[in-house]
Amino acid sequence: MEILKKILKIFINKYFLITVAFIVWMVFFDSNNVFTRAKLQDNLDDLQQEKHFYLDEIRKDSALTHRLLTDSTELERVAREKYLMKKNNEDIYLVLDTTSDKQK
Repeated sequence: MEILKKILKIFINKYFLITVAFIVWMVFFDSNNVFTRAKLQDNLDDLQQEKHFYLDEIRKDSALTHRLLTDSTELERVAREKYLMKKNNEDIYLVLDTTSDKQK
């Protein structure tokens, strides 16, 4: 019975009650609660992944730009493949692969 009284005395203590109330408030009701912080952390992780993706794309594009500015054959290759440009005395035949569209 004395053990029960000691435990009850601890739980009725005003400092304990205030501490528990503070923890409950911070975890559930505050504007920076645990759930909001978790969502913000997920959002931050997604944004960091996007940042790394775009930095990699910038590196690739910078390398391609450097190659295009220094090598005329690379410039001609990209113009022919990507933008379908041609010389005056030649014809272009464009072959499209439609088998991947039918399988979907």
